[in-house]
Formats: sequence, structure tokens, C-alpha cells
Amino acid sequence: MSIFSTLERLQGSAAQMPFAADSAYAAVDVFIGTGGDGHCHPAATRPFGMVQVGPDTQHRHHRQAYPWCAGYRYEDDSILGFSHTHFSGTGHGDLGDVLLMPFTGATKLEPGYPERAMSGYRSRFSHEQERARPGYYAVRLLDHEIDVELTCSDRVGLHRYHFEPGAAPKLLLDLRSSVYNHPGKNLWSRLRLRTPQLLTGMRETRGWAPGRQLYFAIEFSRPLTRHEFHNTETDVEYRGFRTPGREAHEKRVLEGRALVAAFEFSIPADQQLLVKVGISAVSEDGAIANLSEMPGWDFEAQRLLAAQAWADTLDVMAIDAAPELRTSLYTAHYHACQAPSLFMDVDGRYRGPDNAVHQAKDFGPAFSYHSTFSLWDTYRALHPWLLLTQGAQRNGDFINSLLASQQHSPHGILPVWQFHGLETWCMIGYHALPVIADAYLKGLRGFDAKAALGAMQASAEYTPYGGIGDYLQLGYVPFDKEGEGASKTLEYSFDDWTLARMAEALGEHSVAARYYQRAQSFRHLLDPATGFVRGKGSDGQFRLPFDPTAAGYGSDYTEGSAWQYSWYMPHDCAALVGNLGGDAGLVKRLDEIFEAETNPKMYAHMEDISGLIGHYAHGNEPSHHIAYLYAYAGAPWKTQQRLSQIVPMQYASGPAGLAGNDDLGQMSAWLLFTALGFYPVAPGSNEYVIGRPFVHRARLKLPNGREFSVRAEGLTAQNAFVGEVFLNGQAHASSVLRHEDLMQGGELVFRMQAPANTERGVAHANRPYSQTPYLDLP
Repeated sequence: MSIFSTLERLQGSAAQMPFAADSAYAAVDVFIGTGGDGHCHPAATRPFGMVQVGPDTQHRHHRQAYPWCAGYRYEDDSILGFSHTHFSGTGHGDLGDVLLMPFTGATKLEPGYPERAMSGYRSRFSHEQERARPGYYAVRLLDHEIDVELTCSDRVGLHRYHFEPGAAPKLLLDLRSSVYNHPGKNLWSRLRLRTPQLLTGMRETRGWAPGRQLYFAIEFSRPLTRHEFHNTETDVEYRGFRTPGREAHEKRVLEGRALVAAFEFSIPADQQLLVKVGISAVSEDGAIANLSEMPGWDFEAQRLLAAQAWADTLDVMAIDAAPELRTSLYTAHYHACQAPSLFMDVDGRYRGPDNAVHQAKDFGPAFSYHSTFSLWDTYRALHPWLLLTQGAQRNGDFINSLLASQQHSPHGILPVWQFHGLETWCMIGYHALPVIADAYLKGLRGFDAKAALGAMQASAEYTPYGGIGDYLQLGYVPFDKEGEGASKTLEYSFDDWTLARMAEALGEHSVAARYYQRAQSFRHLLDPATGFVRGKGSDGQFRLPFDPTAAGYGSDYTEGSAWQYSWYMPHDCAALVGNLGGDAGLVKRLDEIFEAETNPKMYAHMEDISGLIGHYAHGNEPSHHIAYLYAYAGAPWKTQQRLSQIVPMQYASGPAGLAGNDDLGQMSAWLLFTALGFYPVAPGSNEYVIGRPFVHRARLKLPNGREFSVRAEGLTAQNAFVGEVFLNGQAHASSVLRHEDLMQGGELVFRMQAPANTERGVAHANRPYSQTPYLDLP
């Protein structure tokens, strides 16, 4: 009988878990963000796990692949197979390694076409017969009449296939296909049949991270009765001498660039075949050793272990909110706890940015090496969220992984955008600096702070990268020497400020003074005549003509326009107020951003600019702090107004519930902070700018063992403004919540009301931190 043959079983795949219907675990909707432009994946994975085993619906050519960055898209109706590595929520794609597909009937080595049933090994499926929970995924392959269930440990994916009575189980392994595919992406691959129940291999690809090597070990619950190894590569100029085994079923080892294999098994009495897949960054033997993480073949036990790992992670929050928002928030925390991801074998070996193998114990402190650092996105809110919700060991692992990568880097710098240990050079800035500085300033230890400061300086002084040489010489990145120079100048300025903050905390006052001065570099590009940040050439002149809507490639701004980027100096917003002529000037300009009548075609050429409200683009990170800037002009009530506009427009339940790709948890972290009523506009300041809450109550279990609660009195759709704020029973007039106060535990109470309180937060003393002082301007 099919596992999806009855309604009870359809609904029961998660109900069998020992978690109450109102638990945090049960609240997560794994499919939020898997449709539209969310780019999330419903794979079975552990918190920050190395394996993400789940379905791929299409592997498109990279020029067509943006909608399939994760490999899965909810709008599709057929499945290509089940691979073991995925990004969830990126704006670019790769991975999709070790693609397995169970099947019955004739062996077909090609996937076929989505629109033509039975044209290849892919299969149609229905969302009515698809289920996923954290750590678990299940689907029925309609064309093959096979039920697939997936779960995992950190490094091992476990498959359970249910075949119809009398069906002979078959399994296909395709090493040719990848997310973001293109000819020549596979540099090399290998298959090695070691025993009738153990297969190993590897693949090296030339994709987002060139020269990426991944090794695997596949163990079957039943011995093979037959196998076929094929290399479908054509036009091979030199094949060498013939190896033993002329026929596909005789080959024990096969190497090449286009490998595919098929396996057959005897008919099992229980109609089931189980398959374990261990992956490794290091070697085939490393992958075999990683299989030890999952002894035996008890699928239900492993599923429960994965579910419990997620339940423990999700239970740091207790939320009382409207049902749809509650689901969105627990799902957001689920998304926020997938990366940075583990990338180290059980013996402590890992592959670094030099593409060489290293041993964790040789680095110094005991740590687990993690990769997948989307730092341009995640330094803003994800890493601050993880500092509040994850323990010192986990956050220490992230920092030590960054520092180890700097030591291994051929360039001697910290990661920019790294996955599977390798640098991709994606996006801009040197945003490992705010991650490290924010962690240290918030009290995280367990890493060498002096070495960290040296690594931060090495990145900030590396002149071959991103126009830094010109930035050091001129004080800005000139547009005639480097693309997107305005954005780079702004982000370098902020990163330099965080370096100064770290140096000051360590007593390195001369270093701090140098970088505090560099943190003012953004001022070179402030244009008081227009109120915008503008690109400037090496001759000192602003670019002409000036179009504040010009965005993206070839412009002065990264994935944005002057309308979205000109407000990015979160460490010194007093300068922004001054450039716009005072408080009223900043409020007026912010209102113009949100209220502008814009044509969607204006930004259509930039796929990442989404979630538009006027020029505000919530689907991309440069806009994420903008609504909170009203507080710097003494008008926090306007922040509350804009947040009431943003949240319901940009977040919803259902597959298309995210306005843009999740960017490995940054979009989710924004919602989590915002729903609680505060947001880290300037990581490194130890301040959260207060907005407005969207939950009735919430409780956070802090890493230090204390609890911090939020309560919103009188919260309704009409009562959307903050009248008063109380911290531990005391009136709180400030527009910020200090990190030290939060970590003491206690309660933050908002008294909500319908009219805006336009008096609160006006005084300079109650405004957020700024490197330079607020001036008495109108």
C-alpha cells in the first residue's frame, strides 16, 4: 500500500512526530518561499547541516536558471531526481550534487522533458502527494508509482523508497547534471563500485565556485543484482587504452565528464529499498567515514533525530501572534538556521579557499568548520539574530571558520561570498568585518581577538580587490576605474567603522583612529544639491548626466539605484540628516522613496530588485534598513507607519510568501527582528532601533540562560502605533534597545494605540547612535 494511499497517511507523515499541533516544529511551513522568487528549497536538512537532500524539478542552463536557483520550484509538476546539496534562498545557483532517481521499468539514461510524460527518467508528481517538515520530505512519483521519503543527519542523506508489490527496484545516479548548468561545467567525475552494497565517487565542477570538489559514498540496504556505468561524453579526442570490462555492467570503476549509472535490486519482501549517501569535502574515504554518523537502517529513528534537532532549535522562541504570522515567524527562524552550513568531515578535515585539505585541530581552538557565507546579505540581520538565538560554540564556529579561511586564503583575506570552502568573489564589501566585530562587541569570545583584528585589517588593506587601492588614495572608489563605485565606497566606509570599533575595544587606539577616519569616506560622494549619493570620477567630478533610477550593472550602484543606496551610512546617519538639510529633509526624502509612483519596468532588468513599494525594494538588502531611518530624524512614528505597510505586503504564508529570494536567511531575519519590535540597523553599535511589534507576545531563550520577552498591549490592526515603551517596568523614552539590556533578560512592553505619538523619540539624546553628532538643524 502506498504511503500516500489514505488521507490519514497523507496528513500523518508529520503527525507521527511526538510534537504537539501547536508546537514550534508543527508551525513551520517548509514550502514558504519555494515558489515565486523565494528560491527556498524543501530539502531534508539539519540545523546548519552539511547535507540538504531533496527534490530537483529542473536543472536549467545558467542563462535561464534564475527561477531555479535552489533546483526546486513549486510551480513545476515533475521531479528530475533527489540531490544532496542545495542552497535555500540565494540569488544565484549551483550545487545539486549526487542526483539519485528511483524508477521501475525500462532503464532510461536521459531525464526527458517536463512536458512529455515518460520521455525519460524524470517523473510527474502532485503537491497533494508531497509532504515536508523540518528534517523530512516525502513525495509520490506518479510515473514510477514509487513513494520517496528523505531524512538526514548532518553529513548523510537517507532515502527510503516504497515500491508497488512485485515491482523490481531500480535506481539511477546522474553525475552530469547541476543547478545552474552549462556545457563544460563538469571538469571530472568518478564512480567506484567497492562492494555490492557500497559505491563511492566524486565530482569536480567549474561553476559559481570554480574547481569545487565533492566526494560521496552510497550504501544500499540490499546488495545490487546488476549495475551499469556509462560515460555519455562525446568527441573525446583521446580515450587511452581499453580498461577491463567492455560492457557497462562489467565496469567496476569509471572516470569521465559525463557519468551516469543504473542499479537493479531483487524484489524486497517489504517493498522497500533504503539508500544512505554520505558526502565529504575531502575524499571518498572521508565520505565512507562520514557514513558512521548514521549507523543502521532505522529510517523512523533518524527522522525523529532530525525532527528533534529542529524542535530544539525552534524552541528558543515562543510566539503568540495571528496564526499566519506565527507560521511565517517560525518558518523564518527555520530558514535562518540553515547557513552558514557545516563543511567538515567527522575526523575534522575540511577543504579551504586554497582548495587544499586542512585539519581543524591544527588551527587552534576546537571548532567545526562552516562555509556558505553570503556576507553581503547576512551581516545585516542574520548574524545578529544568530548571536541572540544560538550558543557561543555555534557562533564561535562561524567566526573561527572565517579566520581559518583568511589564513588559508591565497589572497590573505577574509571570505567575501564563500561556499564549500571556496571563494566566489560574489557581491561587494568586506563584510566579514562587521560579523566579527559585532560578535566580539556583544561579548562572544572563544576566538583569537588579536588575530581577528589582524585578519580584518588584511581585508581592509587588500588593494587588488574592488577598487580598494583607489579608495585608499582618493577616499572613494571612482566610477572610471571600478564599477559600482558609489556602493563600494558606502559599504567600505561602514566596514571600516566596524573595524575601528573592534580596535577600540581591544585598546588599539591608533588603529581605531585610522579606521574611524576612513569610515567617513562616504562623505566624498554626498551631493547636497540633489540629496543623493552619486558616483564620482577620479577627477573629482560627479558623473553626468545623473539619473537616480539608474540601477545595476554598469551603474554606480550594486543591485540598486541612487533611490535605494543613497541612505546607506548606518554608522553615521547624522551626516545623512545634515546632507538633506535637517530632520524634515530626511523625512521628506524617505516619504518620497515609499510614495513614488514607479513603473515596474524601471527595474525589470535587475532580477534581484523586487518587493517594490515606490522605490523601496524589500526583496533586496540595500533597502532593509530604510524604514528605520525615520528614527534618526526624530520621527520613529513614521518608522512604525512604514513597517505596517511593509510586513503584510512582503511576507505571507504559501509557496510565494517571500517577495524576493531569502538570501540565506537575511529576509527571514529582518522579519523576525521587526515582528519583535526592534532591528539592528548598524551591527557593531550594540543597539537595536525600536520599530513596532507585530506579535502579541514573544519570548526568547537567550544563549546565556536568561529569557527576554516582548509584550504588545492593545495590539490590533487599528492600534498600529507605539504610545509608550517600558523596559522591565520602567518607562523607556529612547528609540533604541541596548544589547546589554536585552541580554540581562526581562520584558519589553509596548502600549499600542491608534493615533501616532509624534512626541516620542524627538530629542537627540533619544535617537540611535551616530559616529558624528546630530546638529540642531530644522
